[in-house]
This record gives sequence, structure tokens and C-alpha cells, in this order.
Amino acid sequence: MTRRKDLDPAEKARSGRNIALGLGLAAFVVLVFVVTVVKLGGNVGPHF
Repeated sequence: MTRRKDLDPAEKARSGRNIALGLGLAAFVVLVFVVTVVKLGGNVGPHF
């Protein structure tokens, strides 16, 4: 991926929003994963 130095302000703003949206989505996925592991982790012990 090549970066152009002459991005116009709209492209620069869109790029920033895309990065923020991607990071937010990744944080949400990690949060859902952690909550799932914690909720399921409490039920693993009694079965053995």
C-alpha cells in the first residue's frame, strides 16, 4: 500500500475515521471475547 503525500482534507479525515472505526470494532470484539471467557470460565470447574 503506497501512501500519497498530497491527500486532500476529505481523504485524510475519512482515513482517520476508518482507522478509529476499525480500532473500535477490534476493541468490541476483544471485549465480547473476554466477557464470554469469564462467564464460561466459572462453569468449567464444577463439571470435573
